[in-house]
Amino acid sequence: MDVMTGNRGKRRKLEVFSFLAALLLVWCPVLGQESQDCLVCHDSTDDGGGEQALAVALTESVHAFAECLDCHPGADQEGHFDTGLTPACADCHDETAQMLANSVHGREGGAAEWASGGCQVCHGPVHRLVSHTEPASPIHPSRIAETCGVCHANTALAEKLGVRLVQPLAAYSASVHARAVLENRGGAKCSSCHGAHDILPAADPSSKVHRERVPETCGGCHQEIDAAFEASVHGRAAAHGIQESPVCTDCHGEHRILGPDYKESPVYASNIPKMTCGRCHGDLRLSDKFGLAGDKVPAYADSFHGLASRSGSVTVASCSSCHGVHDILPSSDPASHIHADNLAETCGNCHPGAGRRFAIGPVHVLPTQSEHAAVYWMRKLYLSLIFVTIGAMLVHNLLDLYRKARHPEPAREFARSARPERMSPGFRIAHGLLAASFFVLAYTGFALKYPESWWAAPLLHWESIFGLRGWIHRAAAVVMLGAAAVHVVHVILDRRARRCIVEMWPCRADWAEFKEKVLFLVGRRESASVEPWLGYVEKAEYLAVIWGTMVMAVTGFLLWFEEATLRWLPTWVADLATVVHFYEAILATLAILVWHFYSVIFDPAVYPMDTAWLTGRSARRREPPKAPEPKMSKQHKA
Repeated sequence: MDVMTGNRGKRRKLEVFSFLAALLLVWCPVLGQESQDCLVCHDSTDDGGGEQALAVALTESVHAFAECLDCHPGADQEGHFDTGLTPACADCHDETAQMLANSVHGREGGAAEWASGGCQVCHGPVHRLVSHTEPASPIHPSRIAETCGVCHANTALAEKLGVRLVQPLAAYSASVHARAVLENRGGAKCSSCHGAHDILPAADPSSKVHRERVPETCGGCHQEIDAAFEASVHGRAAAHGIQESPVCTDCHGEHRILGPDYKESPVYASNIPKMTCGRCHGDLRLSDKFGLAGDKVPAYADSFHGLASRSGSVTVASCSSCHGVHDILPSSDPASHIHADNLAETCGNCHPGAGRRFAIGPVHVLPTQSEHAAVYWMRKLYLSLIFVTIGAMLVHNLLDLYRKARHPEPAREFARSARPERMSPGFRIAHGLLAASFFVLAYTGFALKYPESWWAAPLLHWESIFGLRGWIHRAAAVVMLGAAAVHVVHVILDRRARRCIVEMWPCRADWAEFKEKVLFLVGRRESASVEPWLGYVEKAEYLAVIWGTMVMAVTGFLLWFEEATLRWLPTWVADLATVVHFYEAILATLAILVWHFYSVIFDPAVYPMDTAWLTGRSARRREPPKAPEPKMSKQHKA
């Protein structure tokens, strides 16, 4: 019984609710008598929404509750056709009207062409105004950019009104904010940053986009980031009115704000050092004005991290990796990522264990400035060595070319079978591997050092996803070490090869040969003496190859396995390895070009090429190799 009574009560309530809902639906579209009188003449409208019955338009608008006379006072008088009556929006929206009057759109002469259109320019046709929550509204979040773009994307209007940003709509449409709005994720729209009716010029201190208020405006959505920025060195400087201090728009842009994953974004990993941070910290005027170190940007660009970043790597450390993003603090602040007590942890994010055993020394230093003494003197030593050595080689070969051109030797024709074998197959194999790996190492190594060069471009196509240069460079290094291993095995197994290598050791005869050659070069002798089977030229080259291979291998492995280097050794050791590896590469490359290529290609005695590296036999005039002395028994010796 109780159950039946309860059901009957629920049914009665439902009937009452249905009656009221039906009554509301019947009443809503019915206009007042005054409005119905107006419809006798005004039965249709074309106010931008197309021909439509005015009664329908009014009942669907947000102003359906109002009578015609509420917006058109005096329209019930005779002769009102000549009065030019316009909707009096300010009668109801007085506060909004006041804000609009003070805004850039309402100020006299500011946007007169816009003002002539009235509120409907932004809100839509007068008789069809719908709520901003309706997708059909011109001020719905998904349509605001399009609405603002009617004027702000009009280049002719922008030029007429002196608006300098002529394409803000196109820029905003590509931004992360526009995508968020379209995906209904609550992204910022035009009014979010500029305001709705109270839009002011950026130069006005009250404007939401005035430079000093930009962090506050962006912080309306990004509260945590804004808090970090306000506490940072940049935020504090901006709060004190320093105009040069960056705010959000200086780093992220204004309308075309992109996420850090987009290559076109100023905060994309490889763009940060030069496009974002480097724009201010590389400016000498700002450095002088605020006492900033002006060498940090070029020092970073020349570092391991900078070279990788310049080539497009997005995984290598950039400015923000070490200094922070929005929470940048001076190195003297204990909370700073680069404070001396925090460096090990900061560097350890990428290099586990770095700085645990030895303090991390200076990071951004240009050559000869604040670098470790060992690095400084090694750089000086190598620069002197390169200048003296390559200079001496160049003078030697130029004089030799001049003398041989003035006094050419008579042409000699030797049958190939009559030429003694100069390079055995084992030597030729090792030489081939060495030559191939050397050229690849030189090309990829200098491409790593000079990534912007045109000849390095073919290796940079995949750099952002795969370090092709580095892997080819390391593979070539392995091949070179393999060539060294082949050479060692050959020398161990071949008695003739061992004898040849023993004769590579410098002796007094080399000094005598050199003196004779100098006499020829300076014109004290008319012709060059017959060269020995192994002269000072070959011996210098061979010993240089041995030395260079060991130096490049040691320093190369220190740089290849940088994790272990930074974990077990001081930071200056890695810096020293970098300097030695680079300058040794320059020395070796120049020596090959100036010394070796002249000896085997451009020397008139072998031009156009000494074919010993291919056939094992050379046409160069040389003393035949000495035959090994026969072994004698102990009895015969006695």
